[in-house]
Amino acid sequence: MKIALIGCGFFAVNHMHAWQQIDGVDVVAICDTDPERLALIGDQFGVATRHETAEALFAEGGFDAVDIATTVSTHRALVELAARHQVHAICQKPFASNMTDARAMVSAFESAGKTLMVHENFRWQSAIRRVIDEVRNGAIGTPFFGRVSFRSGYDVFSGQPYLAEGERFIIEDLGIHILDIARALFGDVTRLAATTRRINPDIRGEDVATMLLTHDSGVTSVVDCSYATRRLPETFPESLIEIDGDTGTLRLDAGYKLTLQTGDGSKEVDLSPPVLPWASRPWHNIQESVLTIQQHFVDCIADQRAPETSGADNLRTLALVEAAYLSASEARVVDLNTL
Repeated sequence: MKIALIGCGFFAVNHMHAWQQIDGVDVVAICDTDPERLALIGDQFGVATRHETAEALFAEGGFDAVDIATTVSTHRALVELAARHQVHAICQKPFASNMTDARAMVSAFESAGKTLMVHENFRWQSAIRRVIDEVRNGAIGTPFFGRVSFRSGYDVFSGQPYLAEGERFIIEDLGIHILDIARALFGDVTRLAATTRRINPDIRGEDVATMLLTHDSGVTSVVDCSYATRRLPETFPESLIEIDGDTGTLRLDAGYKLTLQTGDGSKEVDLSPPVLPWASRPWHNIQESVLTIQQHFVDCIADQRAPETSGADNLRTLALVEAAYLSASEARVVDLNTL
């Protein structure tokens, strides 16, 4: 499979390392509007074909799929370009800045008959996958309550300064991951209520959000996110989980420690992720998930099946983001059926 990468920024380095680790995949072209980033990534990974516009990239062609690792404002145009040129696409999150764009992108790929996947990687972290598998396999019976939490004081702005500039921040950038984990664990959502705060005076958007979700399955879950939490040891970038079921409880605590308690007793499992040769702490759990999700993309194309985090599936995660902002701004519970 021949891949073209669009976007050579901060996180795209992880994409490139992962592609190089997947058998049968070759990144044959890269694209970025910044000549310096284009040269940096091209030289580091040995990619000779380089373009400064997506139009030039698609005009030359020669690839089967495109990896869109750009910011959200560019996604619709690039995804629709990929659909018109009949190539598969994996697109970074957030998938779109609004539901209208997201639905148009999914529709374009349905018409093209190609695979569209969203690079929603948190649910692909190995510790999170283990929790999902335990719940789906009935380890604690039928869940009735859950909490998925991400609280940190880590400086994410030094590597991605644009995050401080948008009117939306933590729900759109981080909360979307945590909401998607809740969906993967407990199913789709019928109602959502949210509150937000801005603690850091040097950013424009919210850096604290708390969301209460009512799932179709009957589970009530709490999703909470913060980049204003001072804690030692710092747990970035771990997601912490606790779930109550009718036959037991499950916790994923700091340090990747899984605790399962049932009528048969209690067990603890160390779910620390591996540090890949190109990875570094504390990012290694996310970097590992990049490899896993991109392997899934390749496998789904080969097997002609829909990815777990397909464009169509991600519409329901994106709807939770929109519902959270609407709920916080209007101080009310949002019915997801109205979005």
